[in-house]
Amino acid sequence: MDPELEAFIPLFPRTELSDPAGAREHYAKLAVAVPAPDVSGMEIEDLMVPAERDVPVRIYRPHQAQGAIVWLRGGGFVMGNLDTEHPWAARLAADTGAVVISVDYRLAPEHPFPAALDDAYAVLTWVAANAAGLGLDPERIAVGGHSAGGGIAAATALRARDEQGPAICFQLLNQPALDDRQETWSARAFTDTPWMNRAKVSLAWGHYLDGRPATPYAAPARATDLSGLPPAYIATAELCPNRDEDIAYALRLLQAGVSVELHQWAGTFHGSQAILSAEVSQRQLAELSVVLRRALIG
Repeated sequence: MDPELEAFIPLFPRTELSDPAGAREHYAKLAVAVPAPDVSGMEIEDLMVPAERDVPVRIYRPHQAQGAIVWLRGGGFVMGNLDTEHPWAARLAADTGAVVISVDYRLAPEHPFPAALDDAYAVLTWVAANAAGLGLDPERIAVGGHSAGGGIAAATALRARDEQGPAICFQLLNQPALDDRQETWSARAFTDTPWMNRAKVSLAWGHYLDGRPATPYAAPARATDLSGLPPAYIATAELCPNRDEDIAYALRLLQAGVSVELHQWAGTFHGSQAILSAEVSQRQLAELSVVLRRALIG
C-alpha cells in the first residue's frame, strides 16, 4: 500500500452496512472532513427534476461552462446525499469547467433496485430534453460516478442504448460496482482491505437487490452485449474488491468495439482518493478531471 495512504487508515470511520442508518451517519462525518474547493467561479443551484418521482439534483455551473456530466455519488447503494457529495461534485466542476449535475438518487434498503437507476435515467432524460434551456450542447452530455454510482452510471448507459434514449458521449467510471456475483479473484480475496471489503460488498448488493435476481441494469457486468456503448474511462484501485470486475468490464468493452481508457492505480484502496494530502490521490483526481475535460471539450 502507498505509505501516505496507509498512515490514514486508523482515522477512517468504521461503517457497518448491516446498520444503514449508522453507516449514513459515519459517512456524513467523513464527508464533512473533506475540504470543498473554491466555488466562487461557478453558480450552484438545487432543483427538483420532474419525473414519476421528482428527483433532487444540485447543479454546478462554472462560468463559461462547456459540456455536462450527470454525476452519481458512491456510498454502497446505501449512503450519501447531495451534501456528502458536494466536495467531489464541486471539485469536478471547478477542475473541468463542465456542468456537473449531482443526482440525489434514492437509497437502499428502503428503495432497492431499480429506484436509483430510475432516478438517474430520469435526470439524464431531463437534461437531454432541456439542454438548450440549460445552455448545454446535447451532444456533450456524459454520465459518471464513483463506486456504486459508477455502477449506476454504467447501467444508465446500457439503458439509454437499449431504449434509444438520450445520446451519451462518455462514461466516467471510478472504481465502479459492476458485478453482484463476487466471483473474481479480488472480490474473493480482499476480506480485510480498508473501507471496502468482501463482506461490505455482499451487504451492499444485498441491500440493493433486496433478494431479487440481478439483471444487467442492476449489475452491468451481467450484460452479454456491450457494443454500441459510449467511450469510457475506468479507474481501479489495487486493493479494492471491485478491481478485477472493473478490469474485465474494460476488456469486454474494448472487445465490443468501445474505446476505453483503463488506469489501475497501484498502492490504492477503494475510496482512498478522499485522502487529499497523498500524492497518488492528487494524481487520481487530476486525471479524472483531465479525462472528462478532454471528452467534453476536446
